[in-house]
Amino acid sequence: MNVETMRMEGIPVAVSRIALGTWAIGGWMWGGADDSASVATIQSALDHGINLIDTAPVYGFGHSEEVVGKALAGRRHQAVIATKVALEWGEGGVRRNATPARIRLEIEDSLRRLRTDYIDLYQVHWPDTLVPFEDTAAELEKLRIEGKILAVGVSNFSPRQMDAFSVATRLAAVQPPYNLFERAIEADVLPYAREQGLAVLAYGALCRGLLSGRMRAATTFDGDDLRNADPKFRQPRFAQYLAAVEALSAFARERHGKSVLALAIRWILDQGPTVALWGARRPDQLSGIGDAFGWKLSAQDMEDIDALLERHVTDPVGPEFMAPSLR
Repeated sequence: MNVETMRMEGIPVAVSRIALGTWAIGGWMWGGADDSASVATIQSALDHGINLIDTAPVYGFGHSEEVVGKALAGRRHQAVIATKVALEWGEGGVRRNATPARIRLEIEDSLRRLRTDYIDLYQVHWPDTLVPFEDTAAELEKLRIEGKILAVGVSNFSPRQMDAFSVATRLAAVQPPYNLFERAIEADVLPYAREQGLAVLAYGALCRGLLSGRMRAATTFDGDDLRNADPKFRQPRFAQYLAAVEALSAFARERHGKSVLALAIRWILDQGPTVALWGARRPDQLSGIGDAFGWKLSAQDMEDIDALLERHVTDPVGPEFMAPSLR
């Protein structure tokens, strides 16, 4: 497969512009996990030319990292591992903690779970405003100098927070929520990343499955699935988003002979220095990756898509429900 790649500050190899997102592989908030299928999915991603694997300790409380480590045994050299830091969990739930002491604890735990002696991209998962950003950044810079990480990133940070963070280390990437339905970063984070030369790792590229084209009005979610708490999946909004997906599907098919899933990924890739995080936990869920490459959306396409969304989604809502609490 002819996978598009790009360079990222501090990473010695080009990274694929689609990354495998492994939140669901952790099981928590996604209705459980099938480890054998997850391992096969990660290995299939590598076989497809997807070398950027994004994970985090909080995904399954360490389980996602463990599965990634298992899947990459013997193939570590083929992968660019991106994981995260600065969330802790306990009986009170998940909380932000970006103290140097927490970072030192987490790096060793992540290295052990991932079965590696270095992490390619180490990202602060959420901004912790109770700790000076310079202090967090300085600790990550020490890890970079020690060779435990190659590059530093942040997730869910504003430009102002990234400015403060950058006083003590060089940022390589920012990971915000970004997809056809969740576009708040276009007002600040995306132009900032373009100006600063940061890679944008867009998470939620398929908006938790909405843009897969497989959901229907009768679709339900089991157990602790986070979509049970997502306002997009509650009526009357759910109907609006499904109508938009149907219209996008027709647009993609008639204009480009593509699926809505391919359109959703291509749209992200055409926004600038972007990588689309593709969440999957079965190998068959990777089957549409190749359709996102080898074509581009025109300026007229972009305008028509915007008009389509405005017409169908009259009560939009963002991904704010996912934000964890401060300590």
